[in-house]
Amino acid sequence: MKIQRPEQELTWSWGRRPRSALDRVKAMAPPPPPPLTPSTPLLHGEFGSYPARGPRFALTLTPQALHIQRLRPKPEARPRGGLVLLAEVSGCCTLRSRSPSDSAAYFCIYTYPRGRRGGRRRAARTFRADGAATYEENRAEAQRWATALTCLLRGLPLPGDGEITPDLLPRPPRLLLLVNPFGGRGLAWQWCKNHVLPMISEAGLSFNLIQTERHNHARELVQGLSLSEWDGIVTVSGDGLLYEVLNGLLERPDWEEAVKTPVGILPCGSGNALAGAVNQHGGFEPALGIDLLLNCSLLLCRGGSHPLDLLSVTLASGSRCFSFLSVAWGFVSDVDIQSERFRALGSARFTLGTVLGLATLHTYRGRLSYLPAMVEPASPAPAHGLPRAKSELTLAPGPAPPVAHSPLHRSVSDLPLPLPQPALTSPGSPEPLPILSLNGGGPELAGDWGGAGDAPLSPDPLLPSPPGSPKAAQLSPITEGASEMPAPSGLPAPTPVARVAISAGGPPDHLLPPLGTPLPPGWVTMEGDFVLILAISPSHLGADLVAAPHARFDDGLVHLCWVRGGISRAALLRLFLAMERGSHFSLGCPQLGYAAARAFRLEPLTPRGVLTVDGEQVEYGPLQAQVHPGLGTLLTGPSGCPGREP
Repeated sequence: MKIQRPEQELTWSWGRRPRSALDRVKAMAPPPPPPLTPSTPLLHGEFGSYPARGPRFALTLTPQALHIQRLRPKPEARPRGGLVLLAEVSGCCTLRSRSPSDSAAYFCIYTYPRGRRGGRRRAARTFRADGAATYEENRAEAQRWATALTCLLRGLPLPGDGEITPDLLPRPPRLLLLVNPFGGRGLAWQWCKNHVLPMISEAGLSFNLIQTERHNHARELVQGLSLSEWDGIVTVSGDGLLYEVLNGLLERPDWEEAVKTPVGILPCGSGNALAGAVNQHGGFEPALGIDLLLNCSLLLCRGGSHPLDLLSVTLASGSRCFSFLSVAWGFVSDVDIQSERFRALGSARFTLGTVLGLATLHTYRGRLSYLPAMVEPASPAPAHGLPRAKSELTLAPGPAPPVAHSPLHRSVSDLPLPLPQPALTSPGSPEPLPILSLNGGGPELAGDWGGAGDAPLSPDPLLPSPPGSPKAAQLSPITEGASEMPAPSGLPAPTPVARVAISAGGPPDHLLPPLGTPLPPGWVTMEGDFVLILAISPSHLGADLVAAPHARFDDGLVHLCWVRGGISRAALLRLFLAMERGSHFSLGCPQLGYAAARAFRLEPLTPRGVLTVDGEQVEYGPLQAQVHPGLGTLLTGPSGCPGREP
């Protein structure tokens, strides 16, 4: 039986997510106009700068970039910052002067370009629309540019010959942010406050934020949500919080619709494997830490989603849970669980855990059976093919492509609860600016204001809140409690949980016989001593570990990797070092094996060991799993390779 692969990615622009089958068909239909070339000029015009005594610029907007050329006082021979890639833009807004005599309108864009050392730094550019005699005309011009840029950022079509007005924009998307303050080194809330919230407010996204307080808190929250009020659920943590969210959605009575709720991840944990795959899908260079967070935040601001394969895992007790990442046994799961005591080190815990694991390297006797995928690998096999073992089918992958608790304890909303900011003042201006709420249309602009005598700018939102948009008094019950800001420090360390909670809903596993019964014909079985067995769905095992370089979010496959006993410590270390580049399959290691499968069964024959699902320890014993293609929906942003225009 051949797996049917979708011809096109399922993507949707920010706005109401599809609710019916007809809506989904319309959402998948390609837009009627032909795609624009990357260098097609869409808008061109002359703008002043802020302050008014600064230079004047010629701006040209194309589908991929904003070109800036200085006109006066004199053109630059080598313009600096003359090309602003839209892949590095979080959003824009229009502003107006608080001086009654100023008839100009202002247009500001927020960018995160890479510096010389590779890290991203926030920069804002403010331009003055002053070509007309009245403020209303200048405002219309500034809004035309802001609308066009916002449409490009969110993947919305621009009218071919029609007028570009703010009416083209849908209501602001509404996100539920779930933050685990214990994620990684305990910096998740600080990173969220300093980096994530400013960026998504610059993009004009509306949000509510909840800080989770215990294990499975997110799971409980999503089970009681009114999902129609949200365009997406985004976790600000490591991979574990998203595991809770997906399994919580699948436990709802309406799981078939609930699991299609778009989910996203902003990496503030230790491993950040799915974020690494999202980063690669978006075309960014590999990144860690703050840089990876900023990359994924930029992609989130752009909107767009992708089908996500989920793996249903049946454990020895007969209970089931769902995985978006991996099932591991042996070296990988040992390192993952044993390094928990080093969580304060962040991602370095895995490095230390790997060193300790190599020093006490174990082998495990087991049996692995799988149903091979009846498709060829996504890429041609590398020159050094993997060896074929007796009773094994080995397909070498190609190289990497260029409960009784109250549901709410702490929440932050962008609408009624602006985050505390210092009063913003223009240098030399006697009148301080008001505190700006995060979704007020004008994030902090202190670095863009001019010198003494320049009137400060006020936010000038593109659109008022349309009818039907959520109001502060009409939010779902999760926001009805007393709100408090998360504690800045002194948070207690989380209590380790030995077993994951189990999901009772979800689709049936039609490819799997009951655990413990014989397998049907067509399955491949191998038995022996293994150092590790890994079943992975996306490409990344960690932010900097590309375990299945050719994997896609919706390829309908589980990628099985194993290392047999007899490998030296040095050779195993070389494999993991090469995995940082996704080149471990080209090393020609005879103990390394790979197969693409649709289902598998793992039977440990060693009495003691550790099994993990998405990095969470589960009961030890035989298990089996099946891929459910495209069961979930992942917020990925646009795919591609950000770069300079040709």
